[in-house]
Amino acid sequence: MQKRTVHFEGMVVFLATIYMYSIYEFSWIIFFVFLLAPDLSMLAYGINNHVGAKIYNVCHTYIISILIVLIGVYFKIDTVIMIGLIWTAHIGMDRMFGYGLKYETDFKDTHIQRL
Repeated sequence: MQKRTVHFEGMVVFLATIYMYSIYEFSWIIFFVFLLAPDLSMLAYGINNHVGAKIYNVCHTYIISILIVLIGVYFKIDTVIMIGLIWTAHIGMDRMFGYGLKYETDFKDTHIQRL
């Protein structure tokens, strides 16, 4: 039940950010090109699991991406809003598909698996 809630929550965030993105009439090409960009943080696992998990988790928490959206809205900078929305959509998509924050033990060991 808890896993389903996290998946559903991710879907709601993903769809809500897509809706907001469409309201701003940003480029869908840019959206799809950069949707997976936060996953480049996986490359940090090449250093070691500790560093990899820390960097991956920083790039996959809603706090930073939503803060970027808010900064963009406050200062009226469309590019910043676009980056924040794409980043938030990515995180929502990850949660929707069951990918969560990582533990240092293994790349496949996530907070969603432990629910």
